[in-house]
Amino acid sequence: MRIAIPVSEGVLAAHFGHCETFAMFDVEEEGNTVVAFNEVTPPPHAPGLLPRWLAENGANVIIAGGMGQKAIQLFVQNGIKVFTGAPVAAPEMLVKDFIQGSLTTGTNLCDH
Repeated sequence: MRIAIPVSEGVLAAHFGHCETFAMFDVEEEGNTVVAFNEVTPPPHAPGLLPRWLAENGANVIIAGGMGQKAIQLFVQNGIKVFTGAPVAAPEMLVKDFIQGSLTTGTNLCDH
């Protein structure tokens, strides 16, 4: 499984479309362990582009603070599971909590 997390200034970006990079974690599902990590710079933000771009880069999960309903639909159409309402924290902590089943999510931080 490849988990994508939008990052700005070293922590989860509140809105995925305005992040500086995406932290990409490859997780071995059987052992729930991170086996690879890299940061990738996304192309310039344009409506509908990032879901397809992340799918092309192998992501099948995105953990975000917020995103609009149209973006959620596009991620789902591209085979990517969406988790919104994640707290602003270091991406490593978010992935650790996610794979341990203890990631706490709240309200989607985006209202468009």
